[in-house]
Amino acid sequence: MKCTRCLLRLLGQSAYPAARPTRPSSLRSPQDDQAVRCFRGNKGGPVTAEFIGEDRTKTPVATRDPFAAEHKTKASFAEALQAFAKADVRRRGHVEFIYAALKKMPEFGVERDLAVYNQLLDVFPKEVFVPRNFIQRMFNHYPRQQECAVQLLEQMENYGVMPNVETKVLLVQIFGAKAHPMRKYQRIMYWFPKFKHANPFPIPHHLPEDPVELARFSLKRIANDLDAKVTVYQMPCTDATESGHQISLPHIVGIQSPDQMELLGKHDPSRPVFVEGPFPLWLRKTCVHYYVLRAEPVPPGDKVEESFDPERCLYYPLQLDLDFDRDFGDLETFDVEDLDEGPVFAMCMTSQGDQATLNQWISGLQESNPILGQIPTVFRLQAGTRELRAETSREESPREECPAPEVTEEARRRSN
Repeated sequence: MKCTRCLLRLLGQSAYPAARPTRPSSLRSPQDDQAVRCFRGNKGGPVTAEFIGEDRTKTPVATRDPFAAEHKTKASFAEALQAFAKADVRRRGHVEFIYAALKKMPEFGVERDLAVYNQLLDVFPKEVFVPRNFIQRMFNHYPRQQECAVQLLEQMENYGVMPNVETKVLLVQIFGAKAHPMRKYQRIMYWFPKFKHANPFPIPHHLPEDPVELARFSLKRIANDLDAKVTVYQMPCTDATESGHQISLPHIVGIQSPDQMELLGKHDPSRPVFVEGPFPLWLRKTCVHYYVLRAEPVPPGDKVEESFDPERCLYYPLQLDLDFDRDFGDLETFDVEDLDEGPVFAMCMTSQGDQATLNQWISGLQESNPILGQIPTVFRLQAGTRELRAETSREESPREECPAPEVTEEARRRSN
């Protein structure tokens, strides 16, 4: 026992050397600011190792925004990811970096790029957050990192980006096969193929930049009639007047189907037609406006019901007269509100929705519909913007309710 106590006493004296007397700050040398530690080697006595301390005279370096690039492109965004990965092997602060990158992706135009999302997942350290036993897996091993990965997958889901095999391999290497991000990946891969082609009228991600082509695409989408004909009445151009002033002429694009031409040909010339608008139509992040040429509903006493020909279409009958057996619990009457808004004869899109521009549209329609020369036309134009709007204007300023259309005295007298 005495030998053991003497040995421990000798070890304690050698492991903890006597403290050195401190000097005043004015007489202290730079070597005194260095931290000194003693380590015991495998053989022999303690080994003294000196570690250079921090230089307190240096000013702190300001942190630079890694996404403050002059040209915000996909290449500059990838360079920021590579610079962060090479700066530190341990990837300190990777969670905050990924959150900041997710917010900056729309500015760089890579919010729908699958390769960029995989590069962003590659920022996570590999095989560090994988649970080693069932207890770690049960108690949500590294919750902040798993929540960050789930947020990344949710942004992919919001933008309609489907993961691939590389995404799965990265998630398995980072979090394992039973973690929450892997469950999120499995749910996305289950539901996305089911709803990928569910929309019968899909909208392309990149809309045409030409206003005439955009108007042509929008009118075909509204009409939803394969027989409808799109006519460009005027192309956008710049003209000079006699006095030398430059005048920019707007584009005028209209659409009309043969059925609408037939309805307009049967219209009573004593009843006016109305040009109404603008009505907004949102196509992803772009808002366009269109105008319609319509008539008032026909009075109930003047309606003439046309009989349907049963042999007109054998595959899709236009009228069914079936006598089903009714139960005592069935209601004899149904509360169905019939709302007749009147027939629509044509539609158009233009960048300037003033009365002079719409008069040119009516003049162009009169070439294929001569009856318009005998029918009075009343303009019901609403106050508001008539140009294309982006999503930024929709988010910055709330939508204003459109005021009631202005009805002229002639139209009010005819309707009465």
